[in-house]
Amino acid sequence: MIKLVRVDHRLLHGQVAFSWTNSLNANCILVASDKVVNDEIWKTTLKLGKPNGSKLVIKNINDSIEAINSGVTDKYNLIVVVSNIDDAYLLAKACKEIRSINLGGTKNIENYTQIGKQIFVSQDQINKINELIELGIEVEIRQLANETKQILNKM
Repeated sequence: MIKLVRVDHRLLHGQVAFSWTNSLNANCILVASDKVVNDEIWKTTLKLGKPNGSKLVIKNINDSIEAINSGVTDKYNLIVVVSNIDDAYLLAKACKEIRSINLGGTKNIENYTQIGKQIFVSQDQINKINELIELGIEVEIRQLANETKQILNKM
C-alpha cells in the first residue's frame, strides 16, 4: 500500500528516512528515477541513507509504474520518492492507486516560481499540478510528517 508519494530533489535524506518512515510505519522506499537507476555512486549513497528495517528499491519510472500497477508493492507500507514534479506526474497519471502527492522540495531554478518554502515550479509544472488536481489527486506541501498539510488548489 502506498503511504506517501513525495517529490524531493534530494530523494532519500533525514526527512524521508526518519520522519516520514517512522510516522507512516513504512517498511519499503521506492526511489523512482530514470537518472538514479543508472548512477552507481548515487545508488550507493542512497543505500547508505536507508533506515534500518526498511527495504530500498531503485527503479526507473516505467518499471516503477509496472511494479505499482502489478500489485507487487501492495504487501509493503510504501513510500515512493521522485526527484521532480514531472516524474510524480507520470506516476500519478499511470497509477490509479496514487491519490496524493507531497511536495517536499524542488530545486530553485531560474525563471521558476516559488509556491512554498522550498518548492519552485515552472509554468509547465504548474499546468501538470492543475491537471492532477482536476483529476481529484491531492497535491500538498509539507516538509515533515508532523506539519500541517498545505493543500494546493488550482493555480
